[in-house]
Amino acid sequence: MSGREKQIVNERIRKIKELRDGGIEPYPQEFEKKDWCEELQKRYSKLKNEVVSKDEVVTAGRVMLKRSMGKIAFGMIRDDGGKIQILIQDGKSPNDVIKFFGKIDSGDFVGVKGNPMRTKRGELSILVKEIILLSKAIKPLPEKWHGIKDKEERYRKRYLDLIMNEDVREVFVYRSRVIGILRKFLESEGFMEVETPLIQPVYGGASAKPFMTHVNALDMDAYLSISPELYLKRLIVGGYEKVFTICKNFRNEGIDFAHNPEFTMMEYYVAYKTYEYHIDFIERFFEKIKKELGINDSIGYRGNKISLKTPFKRIKFRDLVKKEIGVDINVANDFEKFADTIREKNIGIDISDCKHYGALLDEVYKRVIRPKIIQPTILTHYPVEMIALAKRNKDDPLKINSVQLIIDGAEIVKAYDELNDPIEQKKRLTEQEKLLRGGCDDAMPADDDFVNALMYGMPPTAGFGMGIDRLVMLLAGKDSIRDVIFFPFMRPEEKNK
Repeated sequence: MSGREKQIVNERIRKIKELRDGGIEPYPQEFEKKDWCEELQKRYSKLKNEVVSKDEVVTAGRVMLKRSMGKIAFGMIRDDGGKIQILIQDGKSPNDVIKFFGKIDSGDFVGVKGNPMRTKRGELSILVKEIILLSKAIKPLPEKWHGIKDKEERYRKRYLDLIMNEDVREVFVYRSRVIGILRKFLESEGFMEVETPLIQPVYGGASAKPFMTHVNALDMDAYLSISPELYLKRLIVGGYEKVFTICKNFRNEGIDFAHNPEFTMMEYYVAYKTYEYHIDFIERFFEKIKKELGINDSIGYRGNKISLKTPFKRIKFRDLVKKEIGVDINVANDFEKFADTIREKNIGIDISDCKHYGALLDEVYKRVIRPKIIQPTILTHYPVEMIALAKRNKDDPLKINSVQLIIDGAEIVKAYDELNDPIEQKKRLTEQEKLLRGGCDDAMPADDDFVNALMYGMPPTAGFGMGIDRLVMLLAGKDSIRDVIFFPFMRPEEKNK
């Protein structure tokens, strides 16, 4: 705390004592707010300059600025929908209001009663007849014209970011709208929203390193969910045919512009459908959300012009690899052959941590190929080694019926036909368990209960996952995932020694 800030804090603490000594509680329990700033601006939009309405309004909000000009004083208050000016004038506002306004500071929450009026300059205001302190701000707000310049500080103290930057507030209103549109779209398709556990005895459903925790009541280690997939498929086994969840996932991996350790996903599972349903869903959803949000087919994103015009380009994984690095994965079809080819072509990536063919394919794809895909592209038919939970393609058993939507080098959607053969699923998970024990951190452990569920029978099912944070980044034109998460994970501030 700077010397100046410390001085302001001490002064405001003195004011709190002074108020309480005078019988005024600076943190009262409630206030009956009847009017909101945005609604007032609309209701009195036609009020003429220098006219005072006879209507009495009652509103409340944070004082964002305050200034006195002799016999007249102004303040600007803001609530969660807008802002409005308040006016205290000698001869028109009660003397006790004029006197009390001197005890109000920027940052305080106040309730006001008064009459709407438009000033000589055309600013809609409330001529204050009564003012009540609702919460005394002890720390001063950042200076309006300087604000919080350090982005790390803005993310770490999001509450200040939201107070000072209206555009940031709007991003999160926008995010809420996107999720609402997605939820309604799913419900209109006949899906039921469900919840799955975030603390799990066995993690699975993705290739990722988990966070560990401990359940004291049972004295057992557990994991934070990396995916809701295995639980949603248990629900399909249980008889539901269309389920979805919007949930948090936790992956103990890197942090960058597109990754946060805690992120939001939407996953759905639908019985009796195939990966082709996913492609249709993606394109219909994008048409829906463009219409609802008033988005054009062409948008700016991370320095690129992105075309959201459907249908999106489609390409098979094998063809994409051939095109970008000149390798046919049907020929380089095992770990040794593919690794040798990478070395021969001097592709320039470190593959020393790759323990199996699927991991090698994924590394080349993520590091070399995917970053080049800028325009929306639907990638299909991964090799079977890349996803242990997906069903093989009936015409090419070395591939799976998978779908991935890539935009600007980032995965927005991953989806596939679900493996429902319990014997093959057990075999694949056993292979994953061996890889995990051999040091492959992103391999999955065997989930015996999940395999047991499949043994009771699961109908043909298509599963779909969409990253909410990345979707909002794209639609809102934000460069970092931190810009669309209220509280991104941050290294704690170092305390003053």
